[in-house]
Amino acid sequence: MTWNNLATSVNMELMESQNERDARVEDLWRHLDPKETGEIDLKGLQRGLKKLNHPLKNATHLLEDVMKAVDSNRDGKIQYEEFRTFVEETESQLYSLFRSIDKNNDGKLVKDELKAAFKVAGLSVPPAKLDDFFAGVDRDNSGAITFDEWRDFLLFLPNDAPGLKAVLSYYSSTVSINAEGDTQLRDEYIDSLGYFAAGGIAGVISRTATAPLDRLKVYLIANTGTVKDSLSAAKKGDTVHAVKQIGRPLIDATKELWKAGGMRSLFAGNGLNVVKVMPESAIKFGSYEGAKRALASFEGHGDPQNINGVSKFIAGGMGGMVSQLCVYPLDTLKFRMQCNVEAHGLRGNKLIISTAKQMIREGGMMSAYRGLTMGLVGMFPYSAIDLGTFEFLKSSIISYNAKKMNLPLDHPDVYPGSFATGTIGAFSGAFGASIVYPVNLLRTRLQAQGTVLHPQTYTGVVDCAKKTVGKEGFRGLFKGITPNLLKVVPAVSITYMVYENAKKVMHLR
Repeated sequence: MTWNNLATSVNMELMESQNERDARVEDLWRHLDPKETGEIDLKGLQRGLKKLNHPLKNATHLLEDVMKAVDSNRDGKIQYEEFRTFVEETESQLYSLFRSIDKNNDGKLVKDELKAAFKVAGLSVPPAKLDDFFAGVDRDNSGAITFDEWRDFLLFLPNDAPGLKAVLSYYSSTVSINAEGDTQLRDEYIDSLGYFAAGGIAGVISRTATAPLDRLKVYLIANTGTVKDSLSAAKKGDTVHAVKQIGRPLIDATKELWKAGGMRSLFAGNGLNVVKVMPESAIKFGSYEGAKRALASFEGHGDPQNINGVSKFIAGGMGGMVSQLCVYPLDTLKFRMQCNVEAHGLRGNKLIISTAKQMIREGGMMSAYRGLTMGLVGMFPYSAIDLGTFEFLKSSIISYNAKKMNLPLDHPDVYPGSFATGTIGAFSGAFGASIVYPVNLLRTRLQAQGTVLHPQTYTGVVDCAKKTVGKEGFRGLFKGITPNLLKVVPAVSITYMVYENAKKVMHLR
């Protein structure tokens, strides 16, 4: 049940009896105190208001004022009798204010009546702010504010004698603090910054932790050697030798990278990766959340948490494609730098500058976008599968927990913890990465062509695919997938755990 559905009018003129009023207030109290403890503290009040989607749900400082106004015995908690008294007194005052603004006594407030009332009160309200206030209170977008809407929005106004100045101040405070974006564009902007920050932090931490595995993957992709020994051993039935030969590329790659520069070589390109992944992850998650909101509006309900499976798939793909397009040149520079690392060769910034100059000499700025088509083609299904699978599994766990615990879907206890979230993220990431791996291998080879580690050049995607399959067989399309999967599990787990917890800290949905 939403906040707007909780109550009907309270005044005798609106034909509400005392029993009906008591029942309505008790119903509201049950939503604020679902465990029926008989009292609620500040955190409990905030949890209840979040369930009701009330404008004050994230306004901690204002809720502290509400607690002081309601808590008459000053024990730091609100009991039902205190709550009932506060509600009845506040509703009566709000009704009086409503009637004083409603000049034609039709039981509704239109924008002109509000404008005139603000003017009489000596308050200068810009037209844009008046429009925002009106839209915030008029929840059904009917063009008029009923008393129910007026009361529902202002019920927790912490003021003994609410006037228009207090109402306007209250509205401005809730709008600037509210992290849900329910009332005006400014909240959407704040929300976006929160998603970008959460995604960026998650990306930096996860990629840095798994940099050596990423380095191994790129090395194996760029190396065009074959794996005939393992295939031959498998055909002869020598399983032990076959397993050893399958693991040989990883061992050899690690040795070669270590020879090229020790531990530092295993982290070559990590600086660029951090620079790249901050905007990449931020744009990916920010675009994903933005796409979900847009698709929710397109579906007609406006709730990004309840979009259908197709919309989640599209939102995930759009998030991945937008982020890939924005950071692609850095991606190319990172791959080429990693493939130019040599023993006793250039390191750090000098290697980055040398690699960038080489790219420009060979093909100008367009060389930074080699393989872009394959990157976008591969990124859409990967991001769609990854994020779509993650959301599906997360929603399934929430539904299962809610049914098992006999709790509503929006109850905090039904949400998966950090470990479960990490497991979901690991599975969804590995699943998506495996499906689109051949596409990403071809893209990486197009980006790395002409370097020390991958001197082979190509005329395009088709030429790259023919030469790869021709020399290495179809198995060549999956070279490096082992370290990639080993990387995906911890990387995605860390990413989603940090992201989900960052959203909780920043009160994002």
